[in-house]
Amino acid sequence: MFCRRPTEIRAQRGTKENRTIVRNVSPASGVKEAPSAPERPAGGAHEGIVLRAISGVYVVQADTDKDSHPRRYNCTLRGNLKKTFTYSTSGSLPRRVQRAKRPFTTDTVAVGDRVRFTPMDEEEGVIEEILPRQSRFARASFRGSEQTLITNLDQLVIVFACAEPNPDLWRLDRWLVAAESYGLEPLIVANKRDLVDDATFREKFAEFTAIGYRVLGTSAPQSLGIEELRAALRGRISAFTGPSGVGKSSLLNLVQPGLHLDTGDIGHVTYKGRHTTTVRELIPLDSGGWVADTPGLRNLELLAMDRDELADCFIEFRPCLETACRFRDCRHENEPGCNLKAAVAEGRISPRRYESFLLLAREIESAKR
Repeated sequence: MFCRRPTEIRAQRGTKENRTIVRNVSPASGVKEAPSAPERPAGGAHEGIVLRAISGVYVVQADTDKDSHPRRYNCTLRGNLKKTFTYSTSGSLPRRVQRAKRPFTTDTVAVGDRVRFTPMDEEEGVIEEILPRQSRFARASFRGSEQTLITNLDQLVIVFACAEPNPDLWRLDRWLVAAESYGLEPLIVANKRDLVDDATFREKFAEFTAIGYRVLGTSAPQSLGIEELRAALRGRISAFTGPSGVGKSSLLNLVQPGLHLDTGDIGHVTYKGRHTTTVRELIPLDSGGWVADTPGLRNLELLAMDRDELADCFIEFRPCLETACRFRDCRHENEPGCNLKAAVAEGRISPRRYESFLLLAREIESAKR
């Protein structure tokens, strides 16, 4: 009489009852055991900072204690962080998810974010939570959305060239407005200082130093101003930003020896910069602090704001607007009794900066339509 072995009977019962079957196959059978899953490091969730983000993979440096060395993990995002949930509001029913929707955003996690993550092995992990942001630097994107470039910054280092390409002061105004709108301390770096004489340098940036901004002249070939720049970055989280071709990567290579960021020349026909930095990345400095190298921006689209908010981003306007204009809804353009227009007429405000304010105000209002 044919008899089934006990292992076959247990397998059939497990199949009917939808159980998980675990067989211990003897080595004599010639079948190898399946490799066990890698053990997770002890200690549960860790906290760290996102250094780099590309194609859904986030390089996270874990916080260290006094006896450990920095460790980096390639992390992915937990699925529930990719969705927004709508919950039931009925007081008589349990709180339940009524709708889960993937938000229209590309910056759920941004470089500079503090996150809580679970290591899966010695190299990979899963981000479980994004901790509250202290600050952020963003720009308007297409379809009215926002793109967060860097988060948790202390200062914004705005790099323009003294020549090749010539500095566009109207674009510099735009970057300063972005910094002020997010409460970031701006530092203007005038690179390629060796291409202009002292008088030209002072003339180009005089109106910015006159209103209280710090302007630091630097030159990568001559290593001019590098120690001053290194001191300004020490102990802070900073982001290098500005147009393409002004030498941001060249300066960072000098500030942090051995970094070897790609650099490039400007076009000899258009005298416009070419993109060499293509990925945002947070770099630890040996002198202390962190710095983010961002891709060069042809143009920085400002976020929506009203005229009063924009005027407050021009720091020299603030004393003039402490006293209200004649009309409560003054647009600071054609209205009589405008304190801002009076300050321009009296020479207390640069006419060029005032005109820049009007151009940006009209641009923002046009984008809202």
